[in-house]
Amino acid sequence: MNPETMHAVQLTGHGGLDRLVYRDDVPVPRPGEGQVLIRVAAAGMNNTDINTRIGWYSKAVRADTETGGAGGFQAVNDDDASWSGIPLEFPRIQGADVCGHIVMVGDGVDPARIGERVLVQTMQPLREVGPFHCITFGSECDGGFAQFAVAHSEFTHKVDCDWTDAELASMPCAYSTAENMLHRVQLGPERVLITGASGGVGSAAVQLARRRGATVTAVASKAKAGEVAALGADRVLDRNDDLVKALGRETVDVVVDLVGGAQWPGLLEVLCRGGRYVTAGAIAGPMAELDLRTLYLKDLTLFGSTWQDEGVFPDLVSYIENDEIRPLVARTYPLKDIATAQEDFLAKKHTGKLVLVPPDVVER
Repeated sequence: MNPETMHAVQLTGHGGLDRLVYRDDVPVPRPGEGQVLIRVAAAGMNNTDINTRIGWYSKAVRADTETGGAGGFQAVNDDDASWSGIPLEFPRIQGADVCGHIVMVGDGVDPARIGERVLVQTMQPLREVGPFHCITFGSECDGGFAQFAVAHSEFTHKVDCDWTDAELASMPCAYSTAENMLHRVQLGPERVLITGASGGVGSAAVQLARRRGATVTAVASKAKAGEVAALGADRVLDRNDDLVKALGRETVDVVVDLVGGAQWPGLLEVLCRGGRYVTAGAIAGPMAELDLRTLYLKDLTLFGSTWQDEGVFPDLVSYIENDEIRPLVARTYPLKDIATAQEDFLAKKHTGKLVLVPPDVVER
């Protein structure tokens, strides 16, 4: 029988690490119609967890994530501080990455699903609103930084593999974000440049681009070059390199950018004519200078990438089950140590994913 209360981390408002409150008396949620209750085995951490906590998505913020990562920002407009631009409801249990087992089902869900090992789809479409509208698990609803989580059965995917819980928990947000970026630009056996290649999404993009037959040039710190190369990058450039000097103008077919910031104009310079640029993040800063002449004279196409086509996550599950990719787990932490984990995340000394592990449900 499932307990009445659980251990969970509640985000109590936008701000510093002190806004993350670990509790052991949070009511265990109950699945409603079409929903399932998942006993969480592990939950990965992502940039979006920190960006949401500090209110980085607010248009009032113009700095990079690291600047406010520990203490938050002074100038945050709570009305637009979530990724969707809709005010968050607090307290909120974050955690977009959930690996676990179904332990209860709501009305309309086959009881045979109880016991399945599952991953929760991070980006969930709002079909009734229309294309490009969605919610993020752990943002518009409670997520996986807890012992239990409720999710819609439709977006809770059974997975059959021999991976560890931490490995599976590394997949949902980072790998679906990366796969969606490559899907959006229809990457084939071309030349691709990937920034932020040692992070969760970046390391996923390296592997997924290689899976598509692309020739991968990755950008990462010099200390992490070997690890990024081991993931499948053909060449690794230092993040402080002048990309135009290192690569030459018009030498890349596709840019997959997770960094933004001051290097942004150079990314368009290295793109060939007719090239495609796609972004799903801007950890080095959201503000960029665009010379419109570069855009139109080179016939470039720029893509933003958040909402995901409905085939992206099922495709990702098939890659897992066919053992076509394998995540790199840098470290795991007890759920209660989430503040330390986020400090380490912000320090960017790791390659791959950091994962939180909740206590066993019998530990009360």
